[in-house]
Amino acid sequence: MQKILRKRNPLTDDDEDTSTESLLPISEDDKNIKRRRQDADAANYQLYHVYVPAVLTIVSLWTRLYKISWANYVVWDEAHFGKFASFYLKREFYFDVHPPMGKMLLGFAGLMSFYNGSFSFESGKEFPTEMNYTGMRVFCALFGAFMVPLAYFTGIQLNFTKPACVLLACMVMFDIATLEISRFILLDSMLLFFTAFATYSLVVFRNYQISSPFSREWFIWLFMSGLSLGMVTSVKWVGLFAIALVGLNTIEDLWEMFGDLKMHPITYLKHWYWRIVFLIVVPVTFYAFNFYLHFWILNHSGSGDGQMSSLFQANLIGNKLNDNPPNIAYGSMVSIRSSTRGGALLHSHKETFPEGSMQQQVTGYHHADSNNKWIVKRAWNLPEDDEKTPVFIKNGDVVRLVHEQTKKNLHSHKFPGPMTKKENEVSCHGNETNGDDTDLWVIEVVDDVTAWRKPTTIKSLTTRFLIRNQKSNCLLRYTGEVLPDWGFKQNEVVCQRRNPDTRDVANMWNIENHWNDKLPHGSSSQYGRRFWKDFADLNVAMWNSNNALTPDPDKEPDGLTSHPWQWPFVSLGLRICGWEDTHVKFFLLGHPILWIGSSLSLILFAVFYVVYIIRWQRKCTDWSNLAEWNNFVFAGKIGFMGWFLHYIPFFIMGRVTYLHHYFPALYFALINFAFMIDHIGLKFQPWIHRGFIYTLGGVIFIVYMYFADFAFGIKGPAKAYAGRRWNKDWNIYNN
Repeated sequence: MQKILRKRNPLTDDDEDTSTESLLPISEDDKNIKRRRQDADAANYQLYHVYVPAVLTIVSLWTRLYKISWANYVVWDEAHFGKFASFYLKREFYFDVHPPMGKMLLGFAGLMSFYNGSFSFESGKEFPTEMNYTGMRVFCALFGAFMVPLAYFTGIQLNFTKPACVLLACMVMFDIATLEISRFILLDSMLLFFTAFATYSLVVFRNYQISSPFSREWFIWLFMSGLSLGMVTSVKWVGLFAIALVGLNTIEDLWEMFGDLKMHPITYLKHWYWRIVFLIVVPVTFYAFNFYLHFWILNHSGSGDGQMSSLFQANLIGNKLNDNPPNIAYGSMVSIRSSTRGGALLHSHKETFPEGSMQQQVTGYHHADSNNKWIVKRAWNLPEDDEKTPVFIKNGDVVRLVHEQTKKNLHSHKFPGPMTKKENEVSCHGNETNGDDTDLWVIEVVDDVTAWRKPTTIKSLTTRFLIRNQKSNCLLRYTGEVLPDWGFKQNEVVCQRRNPDTRDVANMWNIENHWNDKLPHGSSSQYGRRFWKDFADLNVAMWNSNNALTPDPDKEPDGLTSHPWQWPFVSLGLRICGWEDTHVKFFLLGHPILWIGSSLSLILFAVFYVVYIIRWQRKCTDWSNLAEWNNFVFAGKIGFMGWFLHYIPFFIMGRVTYLHHYFPALYFALINFAFMIDHIGLKFQPWIHRGFIYTLGGVIFIVYMYFADFAFGIKGPAKAYAGRRWNKDWNIYNN
């Protein structure tokens, strides 16, 4: 029974004769026959494991590199990711919603291409003649090219027939959209490559799990599975869907082993232990290590400083925060930052709220601005200090916070907040002579990150404190809610009046910038780096910014965004550059046969699976043994479930979506497409099976050639390509 259930590993197992006949004396003729068979097997192995994937790789490289430098200007999101590569070369800190590994690799590509980081990467701008942008594009194209042999070997490991493996590789190679996206300075080719690598690692590990658990190869591929998950997640958070695929497979695997009464409990616990180490600890460590490198490289002040904590900024070269006078005194001018991870600066400007009090807006703003400055003054009816010796702010002091630009007082009253209606609105009102006790705030010290005990004075950067309105007893609070256009998409600040929580970090603030000519300046030696806090702060800021990328219902469709339901059947394409006749133009369009065929194959797999289950229940025999059924189910899980996990979540996301968000899901759909073609073909004669695969491959190539100009670039009037507009929603040319 064990031999029936044992799954043969196509890369390692030999075709050994385990019957009793092998114990009999072997004649010279039998030896020659066996030797010829071994020679044939070796030749077959070399053909399908060396020559075929080598040819596929060469052809794939040609498709990715052909005319790659033709467009000598910044195309589409090269304006973003090329700029991020420049920041690494200049070592200036920036902020982006994606993890850093892919952008660090782009920086490395720039370094290898002798680029110095000086180009601005403005959209549509021509590259300088001395800049080797081609080298950076080639670097990205290599990831797209090497997806093809990965797809081929994934088919081998899933027990596809050899023609079906070649078909799968050709599907990945000749898709117009993924080919095109890999030819520019973008993250998508890396994301797709590491997704394919994670899939391959999972499939290889599964084969060793069946044949030889706890072998050296088993450990290697379990480690590679975890490492690949760390890689794909470190490029984009879409990699979390790959983690879900591996995680669900692992849970199912452990559950099945839990029902194996022959397995020793210690052996079962070892399976748990090594999966925790390699599938949790390894990817998390790799992911965090990328942020460590990110912080180490970007050690100069840059455009992204405002997204990080005040202490983090103080350690950047060129940032003036470490020059702050340490203690805050009456008369000091300060900027005040929310202590939440990714928190903003307390901000005001002359514009007023459109409802409520209609007084001057108070918001949270992440960037350096003169409207972030506040002057700390004494309460009403108390004289300002004239002494040369400044009076420091102490725990429990009552102060006024005066907006430096408009001279109005920070103020709160019982009008509801602009977004959080259950809390009080915060505004600016009055002036130096016009005000009341709603302008008074009590400073309450929470802690200081550099002190063991709670200090009595307020220190710049390190002291966290509450700002409590003296009259209403509410606490100044940063909610992080994004305000509408009238609030310039800045963040909401309110005063929490219902059971204000003194332990909630959203109610805590710290002084970021501090100006006071009467006080001595500080130095950077008093501030230390805290990696794990910086790591958490940046990831929270990335999460918040991702959530803020929501469609604007007030704006007309721009032809760039799309909906998930439009993707599987090639309902639309995407212009990724200017569309002038003199421009080299690119139209992002999926291969119609591959996209539509793969989508239909997903439906077909679901139908086959249900039919097989029903027939199984009716005692019909469709499989010679259980291993064949398990192979069918596993291959289907990789294709169907991989597609499902990478596609369906976009329906519940609130963020803006684009056509390229479908590409990881497409990879799994193509695996399913090749699998279903192979599975159905095996039910017919071998010549029919191979003939259908070769015919389909020929059709895929012909359609690829018909649409290839969209990926390689078209010049002249787009109207000349009107015949390629198979769908009226493909905006290839203007009507």
